[in-house]
Parts: sequence; structure tokens; C-alpha cells
Amino acid sequence: MTDAPTTARLVENGRSPFAVDISVSGHTLLGDEPAEMGGADLGPAPYDLLASALGECTAMTVRWYARQQNWPLEKVEVTLTHQKGGPNSSSSRQDVFTKTILLSGDALTADQRAKLIEIAAKCPVQRTLEGTPLILTAAE
Repeated sequence: MTDAPTTARLVENGRSPFAVDISVSGHTLLGDEPAEMGGADLGPAPYDLLASALGECTAMTVRWYARQQNWPLEKVEVTLTHQKGGPNSSSSRQDVFTKTILLSGDALTADQRAKLIEIAAKCPVQRTLEGTPLILTAAE
């Protein structure tokens, strides 16, 4: 069984050399490159959106699991950074994502916190990034 496809449509809008209108799942966003990359910084850049997607998925996965277990998680916060290379990287071109997760809830046990951090590493977007997705490119 396969999931229903997600379709995103991106169209240049002329507001900067790189600005695009993004339409996906009934939502409209604006994307652009920062000024130092030749854009006008009118919206998030592609890697901003990718890091946000990973962080969003992580928070939602942790929340979902805590609800399934009926655990007293009050709030989850994810801070996510992305960079090329770095001290934990095998090359200067390797993408390195670092997730820092804050779990709020005084009644959470140490074991529950540890399990939620473990679950955070299993969100679907992380699994996609760690896998070998197939990207097909075609002309219309």
C-alpha cells in the first residue's frame, strides 16, 4: 500500500531573481534566497525549509508517541541546525543536521524522556533523508 502523493507547485514570481511562490496541500508560501546569495530574502531558502520539515516532523512524531502512551508531555521544542561539513562530518560537503530536543513535563520519568528522544530519531522525514530516495526529473 502506498501513501497518497504530495504535490508541490513552485512558480517564479519575479519579486527577486530567485523568489518563488510555493503551493502545497492548500497552503501558500514564499521562498527565496538570502541577499548574500543574490535573492531578496523574501522567504525561507530551500535548506531553511528542509531543516524546518525535519524539525516539524520530529516534534510531531514525539507528540504522537507521547499521546499514544498517554505520557505527561506538556510541550516539545526542536531546535535544528544544518550545515555543510563540520567536526562530526566525514567530508566538507556532507550535510550535517543537529537536532536539539527540549521535552517539557515535570511528571515525565527519565525512562520516558529517553524513549521520546529515541523516537525523535525515527520520524518519517529523518528516515527519508537517511534512506535512498529516488528523484525523477522530467520536462513537461
